[in-house]
Amino acid sequence: MDETVAEYIRRTVLKIPKDEMKMMLQKWGFLSEAQLQTLNFHQIKDNISQEVVQLCEENSADIKQAAVLDIIYNHIYQNKRMWSVYQMKKSGEELEYFDITDFKKKFKRRLQSALKNVTITFKEYEDNAIWIRVAWGTPHKKPNQYKPSYVVYHSQTPYVFISPSVLKSTLPLLCQALIVASNYHDIREMELRSHSLNSLKDIVFKRYSQNFQTCTPKPLQGGNVEPENDIRIVDENRSEKERIHRLNQEVFGSGPQPILEFAQYRLETMFKSDPKMEVLDKKEPFRCLVKFSSPHLLESLKSLAPAGMADAPLSPLLTCIPHKARNYFKIREKKGLYPESFVSP
Repeated sequence: MDETVAEYIRRTVLKIPKDEMKMMLQKWGFLSEAQLQTLNFHQIKDNISQEVVQLCEENSADIKQAAVLDIIYNHIYQNKRMWSVYQMKKSGEELEYFDITDFKKKFKRRLQSALKNVTITFKEYEDNAIWIRVAWGTPHKKPNQYKPSYVVYHSQTPYVFISPSVLKSTLPLLCQALIVASNYHDIREMELRSHSLNSLKDIVFKRYSQNFQTCTPKPLQGGNVEPENDIRIVDENRSEKERIHRLNQEVFGSGPQPILEFAQYRLETMFKSDPKMEVLDKKEPFRCLVKFSSPHLLESLKSLAPAGMADAPLSPLLTCIPHKARNYFKIREKKGLYPESFVSP
């Protein structure tokens, strides 16, 4: 077994929490059950990793087997990576039969024709998700296994979730390979990002909905009896809080929000002014780029009105982010506002 493969396996094993090592190695399936029985999982992690490497040498492991273990780790700890959503588009509305073997073949052929030194590994999961790991090299250097790109593609959907490599020049190659392999003709970033891959899936697959049945909250319980001259103020404050709570429920629902950390869209509107003031000689639209960033963006927006930082209900400009996700192409075509895209030749 190559020394670089042995070292990569050792480092991958060291990343795994000690109490999950046996489970993850079983999921890997490269070592037999008899080999796993010889491992002492009660010793320090460095010794365990060395023993795993020795067993892998017996099985003549190569970099592709090592990459599968890395996929399993990243599938379980997917929140350690930053994910971006991309949406693909066909030229027509026709539906095609999805052939996973054909997809893999086209994807590899496209990447390898553009870059010789590249390691491509696939793993399928039961939710129709194909996990793709791509380690990038250069014409004169072997692939760097420690800085790979990750792609999660759900077959029969136009959505792709990408955790890119630090090498930004690889992203166009990755996007080209995706649209060729999946028989689409265009792909664009939806400008939604998060460490929570499942939250992004909930948004674009409509597994999350902001429209829940509203409920009337119970009256706020006060500890002391208020003076008679303040009773109207107390009632007004209580009514206002109940109104804000009800409107928040209608917009965001009562359940937890998907964890979204970044959202961006381009706004185009007409500037309105008094004609007598002659502020603008030409009637041109006002354009701006709106960016939102937060450790938990949707929960932050939800808390604005109760905290008194915004009026209720919130502006649709703030609450439209999850709703607009699936209509991304339609919106941008209507406005004629496209970011840099990757178009199939």
